Amino acid sequence: MLEEIRLRGLGVIDDAVLDLAPGLTVVTGETGAGKTMIVQGLGLLTGGRADYGLIRPGFDRAFVEGRLAVSPDSLTAARVRDAGGEIDDGVLIIGRTLIADGRSRVQIGGRAAPASLLAELAEDLVAVHGQSEAQRLLKTSTQRAALDRFAGEAVAKPLARYGERYARLGAVRARLADITERSRERAAEAESLRSRLADIERVEPAAGEDAALDTELRRLEHAEALVRAAQTAHAALVADPASGDGSPGAVDLVSAARRVVAGEADLDPALAELGNRIREAAVLLADVAADLASYAAGVDADPARLAAAQERRADRAALTRAHGTDGAGVLAWALLGGRRLLELDGGADSAEALTAERDALLDELADLAGQVSAARSRAAHEFGERVAGELAGLAMPRARVVAVVSQRDDPNGLPMFGRMVAFGPGGVDDVELRLVPHPGAPARPVHKGASGGELSRVMLAIEVVLAADDAGVTMVFDEVDAGVGGRAAVEIGRRLARLARTHQVICITHLPQVAAFADRHLVVSKASDGSVTRSGVTALDDAGRVRELSRMLAGQEDSTLARGHAEELLAAAAADKARP
Repeated sequence: MLEEIRLRGLGVIDDAVLDLAPGLTVVTGETGAGKTMIVQGLGLLTGGRADYGLIRPGFDRAFVEGRLAVSPDSLTAARVRDAGGEIDDGVLIIGRTLIADGRSRVQIGGRAAPASLLAELAEDLVAVHGQSEAQRLLKTSTQRAALDRFAGEAVAKPLARYGERYARLGAVRARLADITERSRERAAEAESLRSRLADIERVEPAAGEDAALDTELRRLEHAEALVRAAQTAHAALVADPASGDGSPGAVDLVSAARRVVAGEADLDPALAELGNRIREAAVLLADVAADLASYAAGVDADPARLAAAQERRADRAALTRAHGTDGAGVLAWALLGGRRLLELDGGADSAEALTAERDALLDELADLAGQVSAARSRAAHEFGERVAGELAGLAMPRARVVAVVSQRDDPNGLPMFGRMVAFGPGGVDDVELRLVPHPGAPARPVHKGASGGELSRVMLAIEVVLAADDAGVTMVFDEVDAGVGGRAAVEIGRRLARLARTHQVICITHLPQVAAFADRHLVVSKASDGSVTRSGVTALDDAGRVRELSRMLAGQEDSTLARGHAEELLAAAAADKARP
C-alpha cells in the first residue's frame, strides 16, 4: 500500500506531498493544476519510460519518491533484499530522479537499482488504469491479453510452451529458407572450396617445412663451395702424402708437440698436465678432421634434387600468395575450408532433417494451440459474466459483454478444427470483446456498440474484473469516468468505494458524484505570479470537501445551492458506504 508520494520539479509542481491512506483517495483540482503529473509520477515509480520533458522549466532535475507499506515476509520484500535494498519497519522507500542531461536514477530501499526492477515490483504493488489503458483495451491483441490474464494458469502454461515451440519453428524455417534460397550460392562456394583445397592437397604442405626447405636449398645451391671449404680445412689439419710438398698438418704438429712434452713429463707434474691437454687437443683435431672428410663426401651436388627443391619452394610460395598468409595460415585455412565444405555438401541432409523437425513442430504447435484455445473459450464465458456483473453496478444492468474467440483461415496455417487456421506467437485465436447494451440488441465491438459514457463504464468494469484477484494492490484510476455523468457517475463512485474495501484505490476525477465517495480527498491547486505557475496538494477536511464539491458542481465555492447539493452528495455517499 502506498503511504506517501512526493513530487518535486515535475511539470507545474514545485514540491508536493500526497499523504495517502487505505480506502478510496480522490484527487481533484482545476484544469491545468497538475493532476496529470501525479499519474506521470506514479508511472515513473512503477518503472515507466523516462520522459525528460516532464522536468519543470528552471529545474535541473525532477524527483518522485514513494513510501510503501510492505510485509517483511512478502515476495516483494525478498526481491528488494536480493537487490541489496532494505525495508525498515515494514516501509519500503522507492525513488526515481530524472536529470536534465538525459540521465535517470532509481533508488529502491536505499540502493541504486535499474528501472526494470521498479516495473517488476510494481506488478505486485500498483496497477495504473487510465484513459490510455482503456484505449489500448480496444485493440484485439490487448483484448486477447486481457482474457489470457483472466484465465490465469489454464492459458499461461500451455501458452508458454507454445511460445517456445513457435520460436524454434521460426529458427528452423529461417535455416531451411537459407539452405533453399542460397543453393546456387552454396554450390558456387563449394566448387571454389574444392578447387582451393585440391591445390593444397596437391602441394601437401607440412608444418615447419619452410625452414627445412630453405636449409636444403642453400646446401644444394652452394654444394661446390661447401665441399671446397671442408676439403681445404681437412688439408690444413691432416697432411696429404700425395701432395708431395711434405708440409705437416695441424694434427701432425700437435702430435709432435705431445710427444716432446711426454718425453719429459716425469720431471714435472705441471708439464705432465700440459701434456694431457695437448693430447686432448690432438684427439679433438683428429675427430674434426674425420668429420670434415665425411661432410665433404656427403655434400650432394645432385642437379635433379636441386631442381625438385626449387620447384617445391615455388609451389609453396604460390599457395601462400594465393591465401595471403604464411604456411601455417594455409594449413589453418585448409582445416576450416574442409569443415565448411562438409557442411555445404551435407546441405541436402540438413534440409531433410530440418523439414522433418518443422513438420513435427507444426504438429506440436497445433496440439498446444488447441489447449490454449480451449482454455480461452472456457474463460471467455466467465469473463463476460463477471464484466456484466460489474456493469450492473455501473448503471448498465441489462448490458452484457461477450468475449468472442475465433480463428481465421490460412492455407499456410495449422491443421485445426478440420481446416487450416492462421497462427502467430499468441496462438491461433482472435479475441474480440463485443457489447450487447440491452436484450435483443446485436453484439457489436465495444468501440462501435457503446457511447462515450458507456465505453468508459465498460472499460472500468473490465479493469475491475482483471484486478479483482489482486487484493491489497494499489489501484490508480486516471479519469476513467470521462464522458460519464448523472446516475452513472454515482454508480462509478459507489463501485470504486466498494473496490476500496479490498484495495487501496486512488482516483483522479472531475466528477463530484465520484469525489463524494472518497475516504480521503486531495485537491491539487495552482497559483501564478503572472510569469510562473506553481501547484501544490492539500488534504481537505469536511468543510474543505464541501467547498471543493461546490466548485466542481457549480464553479462557485460559496454558492448556497451548490453547497447544499454538495452536502447532499456527501451524506448519500456516507450512507451508501455504511451498508454492508
